[in-house]
Amino acid sequence: MKKIVVIFLSSIVFIIAIWGVNPFSHYRETSGLFNPEYNDLETGIFTQSNGVIVVKALTRMPKVKANMVRWWFADYMQTTADYQKWHPTAHVWMSWENKREGEIIGASHLVHEYIGNELQKLRIQFVDPVEFFPDYTPSKNETLLCARAGELERDLNLTTMCHYIRDTEFGAEMRSIFWLGHVAKREGNEQVRSIEGLIGNTALARYFLLNTSLASDLMTHAIEEMGNLADFLPQLYEDNQPTK
Repeated sequence: MKKIVVIFLSSIVFIIAIWGVNPFSHYRETSGLFNPEYNDLETGIFTQSNGVIVVKALTRMPKVKANMVRWWFADYMQTTADYQKWHPTAHVWMSWENKREGEIIGASHLVHEYIGNELQKLRIQFVDPVEFFPDYTPSKNETLLCARAGELERDLNLTTMCHYIRDTEFGAEMRSIFWLGHVAKREGNEQVRSIEGLIGNTALARYFLLNTSLASDLMTHAIEEMGNLADFLPQLYEDNQPTK
């Protein structure tokens, strides 16, 4: 009996070492994303029990409204020049795939950008928020943008992410959150089962392959680009409204 218990406990330890504390769940810690009050951690980095590194950034956006941010993504940003305006020192090139006018869900943003000192070539595919949050119901005073992000030159997603923008008394504020280590092979816009996903989503692989240096660079990048957007978006939005 004692031998059976030892084998059982050893198996549990082995499973946790590889898969994390929740071995059978594609766990996503929302970390108060929709909390009407402020959270203890609004900007920072932490690691979930399954090895996923969570990156959070809060950006206050005076004179901006949530619908302006959606307009920027869904309507206005079309060219590399637009993209470079967003972050002049880090954004290099962009294009769209499957983009429809006025829509963002289903579109993929193809970008070359510096995150820290490394040039990243990324494909950011915007998805329906209910894919991540089945109970989410949108409000007219908020915008939620969710996406899977991965390598542009290889059919592999590595991250999931959301930008949640809500109106405030002074304008708006954005909570950005990234879950590093959500690995999936993709075919077009669909994610498919693969050995990369099976291995990449283990806690062990995440502990070896992810690093807080990249997470820190990503947090800084998000703060910078969303801060820049907040500076020019109100006037840009006003200048592009139909004249009465």
